[in-house]
Amino acid sequence: MTELRYLPDSDGVTEFTATVTEATDEYVVLDGTYFYPEGGGQPADHGRIEWDDGSAAVTNVRKDHGDVRHEVDSIEGDVPEPGTEVAGTIDAERRERLRRMHTAQHVVSRVVLNEYGAETAGNQIHPDRSRIDFEPADFDEDDLADIQRRSNEAIDRDLAVTKENRARDDVEREVDEGRSLLHLIPDHVDPLRVVAIDEWDMCPCGGTHVDRLGEIGRIEITNRTSKGADVERIEFELHDA
Repeated sequence: MTELRYLPDSDGVTEFTATVTEATDEYVVLDGTYFYPEGGGQPADHGRIEWDDGSAAVTNVRKDHGDVRHEVDSIEGDVPEPGTEVAGTIDAERRERLRRMHTAQHVVSRVVLNEYGAETAGNQIHPDRSRIDFEPADFDEDDLADIQRRSNEAIDRDLAVTKENRARDDVEREVDEGRSLLHLIPDHVDPLRVVAIDEWDMCPCGGTHVDRLGEIGRIEITNRTSKGADVERIEFELHDA
């Protein structure tokens, strides 16, 4: 089983060493990793793995029954044997974009829940753009301007973002209705990794996030699309802090 070393609060680490437990010419499994595996609407990290007589580009990362498979390409040298120590390097610029984007998604989701009573029904994070589906919702252009303004006002407060493991019972008791999607998390997952923005927002989430809201930059809502009865999709981009 691969240890997810970026959890609960080491998601700023982009260089590390680990030991190979399994490897083929298609993927490498390590005893522990800081690479984020695809999930929760967030894509996987990219980067490289290097060892004494070889290296490979990491093009995707996926969970596989407790292991994390680092899908590789452009292998130089022989496939590393189990027990080989490797150095992992995550594309730090891409990771930072995803950290900012995912935290921005939490901000927008909290604003919409607070002001419009709509829950986050789904989301997809990308390095250059992201989207969130809300339900029930029926936004107009004034609503979008209001959501953008309130989201950026929250960012201006530069609240602290904390990431920690918490007992599931505590999370179920304390998280606001419409802010958790706990029914999608299997009951055996306990404790839960929780991302909290000061005392303003709390949400179970395994993704990567910045440490303060001021690191996000500016949110610009770029599009709204109806996705069916009472479901609205908001798309947004970020501008540099």
